[in-house]
Amino acid sequence: MKAKDILENYAFVLPAVTIFTIFYLVPFVWVFHLGLFDWDGILPTKVFIGFDNFKEILADKIWWQSMRNAGFITLIALTFQNALALILAWACDRQIRMRNFYKVVFFIPVVLSEVVVGLVWQWILDGNYGLLNHWLNNIGLHSLVRNWLSEPRTALNAVAIVHCWKGFGWGFLIFLAGLQTIPRELYEAARVDGANSWQSFRKITLPMIAPVAVLVAILTVLGTMQAFVLIIAMTDGGPAYHTTVPVLRILASMRGSSRFGYACAQGISFGVILMVISFVQYRFSKARQN
Repeated sequence: MKAKDILENYAFVLPAVTIFTIFYLVPFVWVFHLGLFDWDGILPTKVFIGFDNFKEILADKIWWQSMRNAGFITLIALTFQNALALILAWACDRQIRMRNFYKVVFFIPVVLSEVVVGLVWQWILDGNYGLLNHWLNNIGLHSLVRNWLSEPRTALNAVAIVHCWKGFGWGFLIFLAGLQTIPRELYEAARVDGANSWQSFRKITLPMIAPVAVLVAILTVLGTMQAFVLIIAMTDGGPAYHTTVPVLRILASMRGSSRFGYACAQGISFGVILMVISFVQYRFSKARQN
């Protein structure tokens, strides 16, 4: 019976393991294999160069600039985006009027096409005929008018803010689901003891929502570090690589330079970096909870 139970357990997980192996593990190994070659992605001949592609990544300044850009956007998402999502979820979890309407409105940006959102915001932030500059001129703030997506000092900030606006909805939904699992008796007991809303939020909501916050943080890091469609639509990585992110750099190596092997090496390196960041983030969060 024990052997039968073990076989049944393996039978249940076999489909998931098979899908993971076929669509994740095998491509990962194959891409790593291609990263050991100098190949243009078209001709059948491939020149084996060992780990030279991986060594070149260490000296690629544009690659590390793209990592810094992605890290900056991720930092803004972890702080501003997730804080906004939590506050709005907490507000909608309370007994307020039209809260179902707000739930729909807050989730709308998530379901919109990233290309469409990027093009719309590109028009809004345009330096010549953009809606934002037009509005700033009308209210007398002429000193703030600028070409938001063409100036290096503002382009990355603008992209980060738009990314947060586009993505806060899914964090809002996960936080809301987590808040609804907190027993209402805890809030009622705190109210009887004289606790105000802020004290209830700090002493009850935040500790109870901590595991959900860890999940949202990990998903934020993985999703934001891999963002590129919105950035292509808004800036295409410019000006002068100031909004280039790792995925854009990988695409540039593959399409622009026809260095398929180097692009595969970049992809493997990027995947390993993401796994390490997620592992460290998870262990740090577990240590804080203990």
